[in-house]
Amino acid sequence: MRPEAYARSRNALDGAVTGLSPYLTHGLVTLPQVLAGVSAVQPLPVLHKFIFELGWRAYFRHVWAQRGDGILQSLHAGPLPESAYRRELPAEVRAGRTGLPVVDRAVQTLYASGHLHNHARMWLASALVHLYRVHWRAGADWLYAHLLDGDLASNHLSWQWVAGTGSRKPYLFNAENVARYAPPDWHSPGSPIDCGYDELDRRARDATVPVPVPVPDPVPDPVPDPDPDPVPVIPAQAGIQAGSGADLFDPLPEPLLLTAPPADLGLAAPDPAALAGRDVWLVHPWSLGELPADLPADAVVLGVYLADFHRAWPWAERRWRFVGRRMAELTPLRWWGSAAELTQALSGARRVQALGDPHLARWLPRMAQLRPAPTLFPPVERRCDSFSQWWTRATRGLVSSTDLLARSSGHPPAPP
Repeated sequence: MRPEAYARSRNALDGAVTGLSPYLTHGLVTLPQVLAGVSAVQPLPVLHKFIFELGWRAYFRHVWAQRGDGILQSLHAGPLPESAYRRELPAEVRAGRTGLPVVDRAVQTLYASGHLHNHARMWLASALVHLYRVHWRAGADWLYAHLLDGDLASNHLSWQWVAGTGSRKPYLFNAENVARYAPPDWHSPGSPIDCGYDELDRRARDATVPVPVPVPDPVPDPVPDPDPDPVPVIPAQAGIQAGSGADLFDPLPEPLLLTAPPADLGLAAPDPAALAGRDVWLVHPWSLGELPADLPADAVVLGVYLADFHRAWPWAERRWRFVGRRMAELTPLRWWGSAAELTQALSGARRVQALGDPHLARWLPRMAQLRPAPTLFPPVERRCDSFSQWWTRATRGLVSSTDLLARSSGHPPAPP
């Protein structure tokens, strides 16, 4: 990763981005490890754009720690009353068939890959909230479920920042912005976003402005079907069809969302006999990095998935398999069960340890002694309601990436 290329081009959909987000979300790598790797090649000033962006992930975790489940509700009033927004995504948005290329490309890219460039996420969120007038929470829940790197803090607080319920003003974008940073098949000339920012802001604050209606697909002339029993297109093989600005994608169905893992991941039901009198290290979907070096030689490494979490927050199959592959590399012993079942099965162990993570904060402390996850930035105890406020406090007195790493909990200081 070249930090200068990242700083210069990260806003472009074909820019120099790291692609590390799924690995950070699921704990395969940590923020200190990422910065240490970059800094070993090229030490950076703390004010470098790359470190600044790492800070956003840390800041969202700070807000989550301070507000808990409050991040799932509007932090303050937005440009319109809550009642002005729809609580369900329109069918044409879910299908990626709105007729607005920037929205349809984003939706179909999400379905095809489980990933979206950050700029495309902002465009999609802004269009849904301020153009189609969908409540940010409905959009955030839907996007989280399909993302390979979905993190409740980063995802839901980013939607609030776009919606204007977590920032001073709504985030808006227009067709010129899309044309600057996206390929031609994303461009949206002549669409409702092909106007100035003053007009976009006026619409975002006026509940009487009608939402766009989908552009119907052109109806082709009927032709005889030469094959009465055609081979169906398998969604996993269906690609995104690039075309000129106003063309629509070939349909790509919305992936199914699963509240339980695919059966072939090989997960078993909790079995207390397997752990009786043993030291246990729990591996969960947010702690998929290397195992601690200080584990006893005879410790049992146990992978766990909590049904309580996944009933509330389903995942697309792609994410189940991404996590499942890595967890299988760490341990052959992997369980699926409710928090009550897992807690009961773990009760006979001599000692149970795990890495803490806020996704499981409701259940994990009852099961294990928690080690804190590595952090890059010094802790800020006082609640900060803006990134700039948090950044000033978190980086006070720090000049370089070397200074920051020396203060982090996941990277020991260099010897004198």
